[in-house]
Order: sequence, then C-alpha cells, then structure tokens
Amino acid sequence: MEYLNPKALTASIVYSLLGIAILVVSFYLFNKLTPGTMRREILEEHNTALAIMSAAFMLAVALIISAAIHG
Repeated sequence: MEYLNPKALTASIVYSLLGIAILVVSFYLFNKLTPGTMRREILEEHNTALAIMSAAFMLAVALIISAAIHG
C-alpha cells in the first residue's frame, strides 16, 4: 500500500501541477516565437500541418517533463 502514502501522493500532485505549469508556459513561448497566431492559422485557415506540429510539440514537452519528474 505504498501508493496510498500521503507523502508520495502529495509529491505526485505537486509534481503534476508543476509539470502542467511548465507545459503551459513552454507552449505559450512556442506560440509567441512562431510567426502569426496559431489560433487563427489552425481554426480559420485550417492549417493542418501547424496543428500536427503543435500537438507533436505538446507531446514532446510532456514526455520530457514526465521523464524529469519520475527520474
């Protein structure tokens, strides 16, 4: 029953929130560094390549953050 340890549970929640915050900040920076607005390009111009690239970026950063958190 190690997974019910309050200290481990609290650490998991804190690291999860930290990982989500880092992911949001990195996506915001990615959005600012790319030319134009991604919202307009994806929703109005139907730029599928940009949508795929954005999703790949989110997945890559999420994998890096999860590997860093879990060691």
